[in-house]
Amino acid sequence: MGDTAILIVAAGRGRRAGGGLPKQWRKIAGRRVIDWTLDAFAQFPRIVVVLNQDDMLFAQDFDKKGISVITGGETRVVSVRNGLEFLAKDPPDHVLIHDAARPFISQSVISAVSEALDTNCGAAPALPIVDALWRGTNSFVAGTQDRTELYRAQTPQGFQFNAILAAHRAAKAGALDDVEVARAAGIDVAIVKGEEQNFKITTPQDFEKAASMLQEDKMDIRTGNGFDVHRFGPGDHVVLCGVKIPYSRGLQGHSDADVGMHTVTDAIYGALAMGDIGQHFPPSDQQWKGADSAVFLRHACALAREHGFKITHTDCTLICEYPKIGPHAQSMRARMAEIMEMEVSRVSVKATTSEKLGFTGRSEGIACMATATLVKI
Repeated sequence: MGDTAILIVAAGRGRRAGGGLPKQWRKIAGRRVIDWTLDAFAQFPRIVVVLNQDDMLFAQDFDKKGISVITGGETRVVSVRNGLEFLAKDPPDHVLIHDAARPFISQSVISAVSEALDTNCGAAPALPIVDALWRGTNSFVAGTQDRTELYRAQTPQGFQFNAILAAHRAAKAGALDDVEVARAAGIDVAIVKGEEQNFKITTPQDFEKAASMLQEDKMDIRTGNGFDVHRFGPGDHVVLCGVKIPYSRGLQGHSDADVGMHTVTDAIYGALAMGDIGQHFPPSDQQWKGADSAVFLRHACALAREHGFKITHTDCTLICEYPKIGPHAQSMRARMAEIMEMEVSRVSVKATTSEKLGFTGRSEGIACMATATLVKI
């Protein structure tokens, strides 16, 4: 992709966004808009930010990050030209020109624009217009406009450096973006696929949208899976999901062999990426011999809370021919919910057979699968 420099345009005043400060300096989720934008280009060693002269104090920390700061002009075209002239002292092969007020630019779009410059003099992301277009007069519809071949322009707009520098040096005032400047100079600009999230923050409502998007990005939802097996042996009952069920045999294990509770416990540990029951309660430790499996499940739930998670749902499927689970399923759900301190409606216990196949089909033991969902709170 050659040597690529990044030019961030941030000299505007952003009056429509309100808030007292130019929009690039206002905060979203605790950080300035421009900081989110710069993070997206952090992998590039050469970044130049074009600022209004009155905003230089806001950028005192940029130098420590290796970011160059220069003064912009009265219009976007002048600001970009200033940035290109600065880069011309040591010209890169390519330049990507991006609006500071587009903080949600993705790596895939950046890569697409960069890669397009291998075979094109210019490239820019855009989205086709899908809504109907009207022409209006005095707040009334005066006609319609054909939307065929119409696109919504985005940034970064990328170019072969020497070509866009020459185009800007020859450009007249009034161009809306760098693609317009490039086309006026005879440069063909390839369209790459843009993204809806790459919108330009312009209004107060856009700040609300941006804050909501960042909150969604920070949401931490975990899913863990568990699987366990216990074989039958001597006994007159089994314990499944905390409920004692009379049966002609018992389940064998180091603890009470509650295969249902063990599996849900492992699913919670898995969602936390914190091992399994054997790591937290080693079978080599005799204090856990014959232990009530509720001890293990309570530990997993406490660990989830300790790390800021809420268990929102568990689903447990017991696999066996006998004993029959259906008559006891509601009692199992209630007991599991009690131990996990959850609503019964969020605890699922069900059963299936293996159609007489395998060790469960031969009634040699019981298997269990479980899933747990955790949400950061």
